[in-house]
Amino acid sequence: MSAALVEDRPTPVAERPAPGTARRTAFTALPEVRWAALSALAFLLAFPLDLAGAPAWTWGPLYAVCYAAGGWDPAVAGLSALRGKTLDVDLLMVVAALGAAAIGQFLDGGLLIVIFAVSGALEALATERTAASVRGLLDLAPATAVRVGGTPRPGGTAPGVEGAPSGPEGAATVRPDGGAPAGTAEEVVPVAALRIGDTVLVRPGERLPADGTVVGGASEVDQATITGEPLPVPVGAGDTVFAGTLNGTGALRVRVDRDASESVIARIVALVEEASATKAPTQLFIERIEQRYSVGVVLATLALFAVPLAFGADFTPTLLRAMTFMIVASPCAVVLATMPPLLSAIANAGRHGVLVKSAVVMERLGEVTRAALDKTGTLTEGTPRLAEVRLVPGSGFDESAVLAAAAAAEHPSEHPLARAVVSAARERGLTPAEAEDFRSVPGRGVSAVVRGRVVEVGRPDALLDAGDGPDAGSGAHALARELVAEAEAGGRTAVVVLADGAPVAVLCLTDRLRPGAAAAVSALGGLTGNAPVLLTGDNPRAAGRLAAEAGIGEVRAGLLPEEKVAAVRAWSRAGERVLVVGDGVNDAPALAAAHCGVAMGRAGSDLALETADAVVVRDELATVPAVVALSRRARRLVIQNLVIASVCIGALVVWDLAGHLPLPLGVAGHEGSTVLVGLNGLRLLREQAWHRACAAAEPVRRAG
Repeated sequence: MSAALVEDRPTPVAERPAPGTARRTAFTALPEVRWAALSALAFLLAFPLDLAGAPAWTWGPLYAVCYAAGGWDPAVAGLSALRGKTLDVDLLMVVAALGAAAIGQFLDGGLLIVIFAVSGALEALATERTAASVRGLLDLAPATAVRVGGTPRPGGTAPGVEGAPSGPEGAATVRPDGGAPAGTAEEVVPVAALRIGDTVLVRPGERLPADGTVVGGASEVDQATITGEPLPVPVGAGDTVFAGTLNGTGALRVRVDRDASESVIARIVALVEEASATKAPTQLFIERIEQRYSVGVVLATLALFAVPLAFGADFTPTLLRAMTFMIVASPCAVVLATMPPLLSAIANAGRHGVLVKSAVVMERLGEVTRAALDKTGTLTEGTPRLAEVRLVPGSGFDESAVLAAAAAAEHPSEHPLARAVVSAARERGLTPAEAEDFRSVPGRGVSAVVRGRVVEVGRPDALLDAGDGPDAGSGAHALARELVAEAEAGGRTAVVVLADGAPVAVLCLTDRLRPGAAAAVSALGGLTGNAPVLLTGDNPRAAGRLAAEAGIGEVRAGLLPEEKVAAVRAWSRAGERVLVVGDGVNDAPALAAAHCGVAMGRAGSDLALETADAVVVRDELATVPAVVALSRRARRLVIQNLVIASVCIGALVVWDLAGHLPLPLGVAGHEGSTVLVGLNGLRLLREQAWHRACAAAEPVRRAG
């Protein structure tokens, strides 16, 4: 998987699909999936006929289809590896399956073929989905940009006044209609053609094409994909903005500070690819183990066949003994020792809203020693809520009147804070009055005439500190500033309400903690042995307040995606196995770099969902510690099964080598151990297994 991600370089701008074009690969589009499905179908049709004692002509061709469809790809890969002077376990499995068929054990061989074919198909699908998701991230940034302020360069088209002289950098202002300043040229160019120092025009509702600094205009920018902040951030001259973020209601002129290949969004792609590639050493270690095992079994089989023949032994008994060894030494029981417990745990977790993407992930979940959680959309619901209405003393308004007036003024607005105010009014049974003369000013707020009064709702620094109102220096303004300072000190977002220019209230908004978040944090701390850490791009005050509510002691706020990755890698270098729980594009690199990444399903971005190792479908944080506990129980069963399989295989091999193991008894012993470990692993399918996993975390939560 990692190799596919590393080799799959970012798609050039000119080759990207149109916005909204799906990049997902259909489940049946991959040849590995189609061959595995055909192999499994043929096996499922042949299996009951074989057991029922039907004539061989009814199930024989079906087994042949099963072997051919599921075995040709690993056989070709194994032969290719053999030409490269290596031997892998896939080829050994094909040989073992053919050996089983040669002595009439078609069922054993078919089961081996199906297991390996399905595993390969799932791996191929996961690889393609993740690679496509990484490529699709680049579509967040637009393919073209409107460059202004200079003479058009080759490759651009100028819908504006081409070649017109432009004033000094930053001297012109953006027109209210979103066009370029008078006396400047506009040209539409590919984003890849932008150079550091160019100035681009970003109209309302467009995505920013490059990382840069605002040199003109004012607006709000939704930066959730980069920083994780839940609310649009007011920006003006001198503020830094990022490619791929969404501009609000104002027009901006932005000076390009980074090439497209060096933007934050491009670096996120590179970080995901790099972090995925770091998992390759583990895969290489597994391949070395497979190589040694495969070589050992093949050499032992050949020796058992060739050496006795050299000393005059009969051909048929010698062949049967070597074939018996191949059967009893084949890793059927070892494969089933590992997979059923992990796959049963995956199925059980899936029934309870946690999708674990592979057996490797299920095993890794039980190994974590530290948990790191994102804030917005992970610990919180991800949408602002009105927490409190703080009245300015002497305003003459009560809470209901203030909220009704603010909701009336905000009703036409699409801003997230406006929706929060309107929703709060409706929850209290208030019906907003009709508003007239509605106006929305980027970076300031909204104003409207409500029941004959001019009601303004917006940013405190714009409404209280502007100094142009008739009561700008009044005591009401000072009291309102104190209320704002108190709200912001508590990590809340403050919105001021003015009536006829006089402040009447401060609305305190916050992102609400998810139900059960504090209990989940405590449980994760007890299971991992380390207190969970909050990693967020939000401001320190909001992060600190939320962390206190959730019971998190260590907070790292104001982090960009690469800084989250750096924190995860620092813990990894210190020997920690880190579990990261997040939801956004900005969390994807940390999810990929972590020992195990878990994404929130409902609020999660496509990239986070594809990059993560597991997905919490219903956004219930309480299921995260439960699935960790379930993973630990599955790992214990894997160890039990490996012991059972190793003892049985070892005993049968020793019997065959030291004495004379009859072929029927060897097959019976081999199949008996396979069935035993399979049934032991299937215990985790029961509903009781999930309840036990929840109970394993419950005392930890009570203790916390």
